[in-house]
Amino acid sequence: MLVHPQFSPIAFSVGPLSVHWYGLMYLLAFVLFLGLGRLRARREPFAGRGWQAKDVEDVLFFGVLGVVLGGRLGYVLFYKPTHFLQHPLEVFAVWQGGMSFHGGLIGVILAMALFGRLRGRHFFDVADLVAPCVPVGLAVGRLGNFINGELWGREAPASLPWAMVFPQSGTDIPRHPSQIYQFLLEGLLLFTLLWLYSRKPRRLGMVSGWFLVGYGVMRFTAEYFREPDAFLGLLALNLSMGQWLCVPMVLAGLAIIGWARRQPQPAAA
Repeated sequence: MLVHPQFSPIAFSVGPLSVHWYGLMYLLAFVLFLGLGRLRARREPFAGRGWQAKDVEDVLFFGVLGVVLGGRLGYVLFYKPTHFLQHPLEVFAVWQGGMSFHGGLIGVILAMALFGRLRGRHFFDVADLVAPCVPVGLAVGRLGNFINGELWGREAPASLPWAMVFPQSGTDIPRHPSQIYQFLLEGLLLFTLLWLYSRKPRRLGMVSGWFLVGYGVMRFTAEYFREPDAFLGLLALNLSMGQWLCVPMVLAGLAIIGWARRQPQPAAA
């Protein structure tokens, strides 16, 4: 049975300035997105649609705003609406933690729609370029969760070789390192599948649809090993809030795939 290494949340300090690991993970996610996005912009069908490196940088700027605003509002509305209704000023206390991936996704969708409208691009032209670049950011984010010893897993058999005690949980119960499961599923595996699939030009919306389905299925699966939020517990059908939020995500992805199948097939690169 392993014990979480209890990393310091601070990666390094320069004078009075302390740089946290989680902040570095965000920075790494943005750098990886820029690199992958520029690579996709040079490929068909995006090169033929006039995508430039500067466009990718602008999409990232819009996306960061969407992640931060949507992630925070999603947490407020999906997870603790009553608490924040009683303490509205705490909505702005982002330093206390509390972000929702599904809320961040909604924020990014709205940001991409705004970017597309301002640049005269179809929404799925933007979303299809962005989608395969997202999982690597999710992967490094889960590494940040692991380093911080947060979002730990449910109780695991002590005989499980990688079962781990997270002292932050206040118990010595062996748990699944669910952050690593999510790193592997929602991060590396989803990235590999989407990146390989999107190497060839696909019908408009197809890559975006498969991202929603892929993430929804993998997150739904990983949630069986992740400890549900203490203030919510398990909901109907013994599913977590994260699992319930994945259901409309998968359904939306399937609907987009159905729509995309009726779009013209782009010419091969």
